[in-house]
Amino acid sequence: MAQQPSIPKGTRDFSPLEMSQRNYIFNTVKEVFQLFGFQQIETPAMENLTTLMGKYGEEGDKLLFKILNSGDFLADVSAPDLQAHNSLRLTNRISEKGLRYDLTVPFARYVVQHRNELSFPFKRYQIQPVWRADRPQKGRYREFYQCDADIVGSNSLLNEFELLQIIDAVFKRLNINVIIKVNNRKILSGIAETVGEADRITDITVAIDKLDKIGRAAVNAELLEKGVSQAAVDALQPILELCGNNDAKLDQLADILHLSDIGLQGLEEVRMLFGYVNRVNLIAEVALDLTLARGLNYYTGAIFEVKAKDVAIGSISGGGRYDDLTGIFGLPGVSGVGISFGADRIYDVLQQLNLFPEAAVTTTQALFVNFGPAEEAWCLPVLERLRKAGIAAEIFPEAAKMKKQMAWANSKQIKWVIIVGADEIAQNRMSLKNMQSGEQLSVSEAELLAKLTES
Repeated sequence: MAQQPSIPKGTRDFSPLEMSQRNYIFNTVKEVFQLFGFQQIETPAMENLTTLMGKYGEEGDKLLFKILNSGDFLADVSAPDLQAHNSLRLTNRISEKGLRYDLTVPFARYVVQHRNELSFPFKRYQIQPVWRADRPQKGRYREFYQCDADIVGSNSLLNEFELLQIIDAVFKRLNINVIIKVNNRKILSGIAETVGEADRITDITVAIDKLDKIGRAAVNAELLEKGVSQAAVDALQPILELCGNNDAKLDQLADILHLSDIGLQGLEEVRMLFGYVNRVNLIAEVALDLTLARGLNYYTGAIFEVKAKDVAIGSISGGGRYDDLTGIFGLPGVSGVGISFGADRIYDVLQQLNLFPEAAVTTTQALFVNFGPAEEAWCLPVLERLRKAGIAAEIFPEAAKMKKQMAWANSKQIKWVIIVGADEIAQNRMSLKNMQSGEQLSVSEAELLAKLTES
């Protein structure tokens, strides 16, 4: 018995309809990126593991898909190495490459490798798939697309503000009601310093970033398990409970962080960013959220996360500033800031809220019915002229029964069917049928072109 075909867990096939809808998302994001002056690049699906490892924290490294070396990948591995069952050591011997985890680290590698060809500040966007060996669940996939925009070579907070404007413009065009959460890793460092655990900033940020998912009790338990003192955990609680509007939270933080220079620096950056926001009319709500930590180790300043207000799903966009990332690849002093749109989660939100416009579904506008060789010969020049005029049109490839051809048009959601038989050829006209209303008209070629153009 033949094996039933399947795909790996956490991956998906996409039908023509779904691809039309996904392209609606990609095209919307791309148009906004270009509106703000970003240029497109692409990088390989796989990178050297030396490029990827150590950039995403301990948890992120575990989620990297490794690729076995070509040929006999065990050729240089001894029997004792195999028997030792040391997976980390063994992986380093049999795998030199991995699938990219995100688009930011490959972009940093690209900037360093091509720095002599770039003009800074360099604004790039990139729309490509990434892979993570995560546990598949609703809204979380092992293969998914990211739509990134980054600016490198500038320390100005205008760049952060511009990214907030991009987020706002994209979700306004997609009609998704969102909240943009903002924080700053310097504030988080100041908090860790203030509670007496400055050397455990990573443990603290990774834990509190899970607050919405696992709750405060589980976060506190994780902090204690990581070695954060009970006194520090207790001191952290009122900070996480700050309330009021953005200005009120910032004022309260100023009192809490008054002895932390780095915390006050982060506070000033957030105040300046909100100052820019207050000068324009963004549609989306922008809110300070101190539980926002974004566990990726490379963020050093502002951090962002976007949540849909009307659907229970994870973040649909996020990003931040990463001053030190290119230094890892031998190019210190190049500051960067970027955002990433999660196209797959955005798709799920649009689908759940029924927000895909009908125009997002791209299909053939008109189909010529095929009655045989004589009718084909008459229709083909007309079909060619329609396509040259920008009209998506087809002819059924064989002289099948009319019922079959009409059913095929309906299955492809083709609005217009063009019927040309012996009578139509004699009159040099065509019968044009609207498959939605059932209306049928007799038209000349000029009238056909006008009708299809207006629809």
